[in-house]
Amino acid sequence: MAQVQSGDTVRVHYTGTLDDGTVFDSSKGRDPIEFTVGGGQVIAGFDAAVSGMAEGESKKVTIPAAQAYGERRDELMLQVDRSQFPADVEPQVGQQFQMSQGEQNFVVNVAAVDGEQVTLDANHPLAGQDLTFELELVDVVS
Repeated sequence: MAQVQSGDTVRVHYTGTLDDGTVFDSSKGRDPIEFTVGGGQVIAGFDAAVSGMAEGESKKVTIPAAQAYGERRDELMLQVDRSQFPADVEPQVGQQFQMSQGEQNFVVNVAAVDGEQVTLDANHPLAGQDLTFELELVDVVS
């Protein structure tokens, strides 16, 4: 049976967990994810883990943070004045907001609210974490 190589379009079922066993995402109960290996559509470590697999094969792999969503970066923690929010919005820890800078849009999480200062975290929620995936290569589409 042929092994997956860069450029192949594949369909994969997966369950992603954190070090403590918490499931952060899964395709169970949904269609498998479809992507082109090496196409930059998934995190680098996921791409690498699927390469070399054969149809029907399953495996478990741990992807280090550097090959997942990267390390947490302090420069992505932003201090903004409460007045930067609409008057009818009361920022609370855990809330998400969409921001834009130039033509780039990104999601930030409220990390802290201290009086008139709000700390926003623009790091990906999974940044700095090693991720474990159980993978099943359903099929190679092309």
